[in-house]
Amino acid sequence: MESEIFGHVKGAFTGAISDHDGAATQAEGGTLFLDEICEMDIHLQSKLLRFIQTGTFHKVGSARMEKVDIRFVCATNRDPLVEIGAGRFREDLYYRLHVIPVQLPSLRDRPDDIMPIAMKFLHDYSEEESREFERFSDQSINRLVTYDWPGNVRQLQNVIRQVVVMNKGRIVEETMLPYPLYGNNGQAISTPPARPPFATSGMEASIPHPIPNYNTGVSPPQPEMPTMPLRPKQIMPLWQTEKEAIQTAIDSCNGNIPKAAALLGISASTIYRKKQVWEAEEAKSAE
Repeated sequence: MESEIFGHVKGAFTGAISDHDGAATQAEGGTLFLDEICEMDIHLQSKLLRFIQTGTFHKVGSARMEKVDIRFVCATNRDPLVEIGAGRFREDLYYRLHVIPVQLPSLRDRPDDIMPIAMKFLHDYSEEESREFERFSDQSINRLVTYDWPGNVRQLQNVIRQVVVMNKGRIVEETMLPYPLYGNNGQAISTPPARPPFATSGMEASIPHPIPNYNTGVSPPQPEMPTMPLRPKQIMPLWQTEKEAIQTAIDSCNGNIPKAAALLGISASTIYRKKQVWEAEEAKSAE
């Protein structure tokens, strides 16, 4: 790794058959990006610290000092402070690099980014694999935006690549999605999300759900819905009932509109459009 960063001269070690410019030399006047910085060997960290402070370094096997002018960008998926406490990362190097920190949220925390990224991968891999995919079905979109994505963008990238390689067509259907988004036998592998509580306008009626008879495949008859007389003052306008139901779903999803839309069985654009109408109505009423 030291050779990859700083380079080496011919004969510096077995296999060094010629001089080699490392990433530091190649980045002159530009940017050196060091990924997974917290996994760097502790001994190499000291040399990197000296390089960042002075802008100078030695190639492996060379006594000649070289100087470059570069910008450093580093990334890690670990907590540097935890690594410092465990003795795996130098504290002085951390504070030397910690000039402009950028926190990148997990993909699950920015669901609005999922579909633009997925579309980019879909177009790229379709062109690469000579496929004709153009878009995703509504059902496949719902599965993509409601999945937790523990592997973040890399997992999303691999899912889209697998879809493109293993299928043909113009539209990505939900049955094309691989495990764990969808089962290999065409069945959903996870239980459907619970429907969020809806406003009842002062009414509370418990409606039991029938339990299927798995031996016969026939469900017992559903009990009749109890009738409850409503007084006129209990009846709310339809738009207001709809608004409360949607707002309750959004609150249950911690403000995640795409996820709320998926649970409600509608598109996120429908919610955005209705919210604009409601806000306009409220502004008009205020006047």
